[in-house]
Amino acid sequence: MSAFWERLKKGYLSLFDPLADALVARRVHPNVITTVGLVSTLVAAGFFASGHISIGGWVLGLTAIFDALDGTVARRTGQASVFGAFYDSTLDRIADGAALGGLAIFWAANTPRHSLWMVGVCLFAIIGAYLTSYTRARAEGLGLDARVGLVQRAERVVLLSVPQAFFGLAFDGLVLKFIVVLLAITSWITVAQRMLYVRRATATLSQTSSK
Repeated sequence: MSAFWERLKKGYLSLFDPLADALVARRVHPNVITTVGLVSTLVAAGFFASGHISIGGWVLGLTAIFDALDGTVARRTGQASVFGAFYDSTLDRIADGAALGGLAIFWAANTPRHSLWMVGVCLFAIIGAYLTSYTRARAEGLGLDARVGLVQRAERVVLLSVPQAFFGLAFDGLVLKFIVVLLAITSWITVAQRMLYVRRATATLSQTSSK
C-alpha cells in the first residue's frame, strides 16, 4: 500500500515541477509555502463547515501540493532546517484538525443535515489522526522508524479531498459519511499497528541487549 501511495505522490508532484522550479528560482522560503498551505486548508475547512462540501474538497485537494512543495524547495535551495521540519509538522496537525473540525461543525449545525453521531465520528477521527502522528514522532524519539500502517497524512488528505470534490453531498451525503467513518476506523487501526510495531521492536532490542 505504501509503495502505491509513493508512486501516486511522485506522479502528482511531477505535474507541478514547473511551479517548484519557479519557487526555487525566486528562493521563496519553504516556511512561507508551509504557511500558505495551512491557510488554504483553513479555507477548505470553512467551505466544509458551511456545507459547500464539493468546493471544500477541490480546494483541499488542489492546495495539498504545498505539503510537498515546501520540502522540495527546502532541499533544492539548501534552506532545510530543524525548525522548518518542526514548523511543518506543527502546521500539519492544525490542518488535520481544521479539515475534520469543519466537517464536525457542518454536522453540528442546526440544519437538515444535523447529526450528532457524525460529530462524534469526526472527533474520533481527529483524535486518531493526532495519535497517528504522535505515535510516529514518539517512536522516532526512541530511535525507531514507525512509518507503518494503513493511513498516513497523504492518505488522509486524499480521503478528505478527492471523494468530496467529485461527490459532495451526493446520495444524501452517504458518500461523505462513509469516507469520514472509514478515515476514523483506519486511523485507529494505524495507531494500533504502530503501537504493535514499537512493542515488537523494543522487545527485540531488549532481548539483544540482554545477551
